[in-house]
Amino acid sequence: MATPASNLPPVLRPEQPPVRSLDDLAARFGTSTRGLTKGVTLTGVTLATADLRPGEAFVAIRGVNRHGAEFAASAAEKGAVAIVTDAAGADIAESAGLPIVVVDHPRAVLGDLSAWVYGTGADDELPLLFGTTGTNGKTSVSHLLEGILSQLGVVTGLSSTAERHIAGQVIVSRLTTPEASEFHALLALMRERGVEAVAVEVSAQALSRHRVDGLMFDVAGFTNLSHDHLDDYADMREYFEAKLQLFRPDRSRRGVISLDSTAGAEVAARSEVPVVTIVCPAIAADPGAAADWTVQILEERQDGTTFRLDGPGGRSLTTVVPTIGRHMAANAGLAIVMLLEGGYTWEALVAALDGGRIEAYLPGRTERVSGDRGPAVYVDFGHSPDAFEKTLAAVRHVTPGKVLFLMGADGDRDATKRLDMGRTGAEGSDIFIVTDHHPRFEDPDSIRATLLEGARRAGTATELHEFSPPERAIIEAVRLVGEGDAILWCGPGHQDYRDIRGIRTPYSARELARRALRDAGWPVPEPHWPVPYPDDETPLSDPAREWRTAPSSGR
Repeated sequence: MATPASNLPPVLRPEQPPVRSLDDLAARFGTSTRGLTKGVTLTGVTLATADLRPGEAFVAIRGVNRHGAEFAASAAEKGAVAIVTDAAGADIAESAGLPIVVVDHPRAVLGDLSAWVYGTGADDELPLLFGTTGTNGKTSVSHLLEGILSQLGVVTGLSSTAERHIAGQVIVSRLTTPEASEFHALLALMRERGVEAVAVEVSAQALSRHRVDGLMFDVAGFTNLSHDHLDDYADMREYFEAKLQLFRPDRSRRGVISLDSTAGAEVAARSEVPVVTIVCPAIAADPGAAADWTVQILEERQDGTTFRLDGPGGRSLTTVVPTIGRHMAANAGLAIVMLLEGGYTWEALVAALDGGRIEAYLPGRTERVSGDRGPAVYVDFGHSPDAFEKTLAAVRHVTPGKVLFLMGADGDRDATKRLDMGRTGAEGSDIFIVTDHHPRFEDPDSIRATLLEGARRAGTATELHEFSPPERAIIEAVRLVGEGDAILWCGPGHQDYRDIRGIRTPYSARELARRALRDAGWPVPEPHWPVPYPDDETPLSDPAREWRTAPSSGR
């Protein structure tokens, strides 16, 4: 069924939140107050009235089109005890009748304010925090960190694009990195439940938009930098500078920097905290780059990639990352060194990993959803030319037959990378199918046309097709391949919805791929992911009447 885009997973709070005085809040963060603040207490803060709980303060921020203070009356109805906003917001919110704390820049102060409210600042007793930034690999490193930590016997937490984990509880994520108020509440809940270490995916937008303000990462990791997010940043230099913020002493204590992309060397040189470096010569832009640690690829198979991690003092361990791809071995090496820098001993890491495998589940990251017979089908979240290139190369390496690449692109997001996405897809595959992803409010026909133009510019002999919607595309893809071939479906990954004109429609690429394989007569494994619609029910996003009997539009 169609679900409004605002109907998102709930924000979690600590079960026993601290009680703070509004007067103390005003003294620490405010420039002035309006209304009666004396004797008022609060137990939390939020940016969204949809998530507000009685007893919390509503932080009203000016948005692109509206000021959050316009929702002050709604906040009051839901039990807010105060409004925190700027002077313009205070004028708007005054009629709601709540006490108001005026601050100069609500978003800029939100992280430190939330840390004070929940007791999750740098000087508080917290789990170890591991933060990973970069264009690609952030989610994988975060899940690998959590997997290895679990093998070490550590109670873990995780915050990634895919999921939030709290001592074994799994919650679907909203944003790559949650808003500061949500993150500090989440961290306080993790502390309550005995979490000892947390792996966090830190996006450039999180750094630019103050979502990780008030946090101190014990170890920060950098994966790589490539073309992405130029809808949010003026150019690649501005995008790089946003990432670099994580390696400042007000945000992290130590860093581990991958030199696989050319940006790594500059991050290492300009870091304001102590760093060590790591390189995987098999994928590095400069295979001869001198680094403290090296990841050597030993074997690539469909069930995992074996690698050896070599470091200072003759230290060495050999293990398997449970997915295909040299880049995934590089991600695993980065995770291991981050844990070493975080204080876990080399002996413990060797005992847990050497000669064995990393026990981690990476949702929607080159995730195989097919059975032992028939074409291998992988679903991946990759959405940049660099991610396509690396993942296609990984699939090619373990596939004896043809490689079919199926992809779409986000609407209302960085359009400057689309031609390169199409070109890279055509260069790395034998059959290339363009379909839809999240069109949002953009014309999906136009998005597909640009991707196809990029594919044609590759000048390869790749067979090109265009199928819409994706429910049809995966069926056509399965028809075009057979035993020994592979399908790589990039874009949707772990996501369980499509955003079509502001409506989140239940949708699962993993489940659609299973159904297409089963209908073609191939065996499929049981799903180990949430299914948004019954196996025998056509999803409402599937315009069946329009295409099930229509001729192919492949070209």
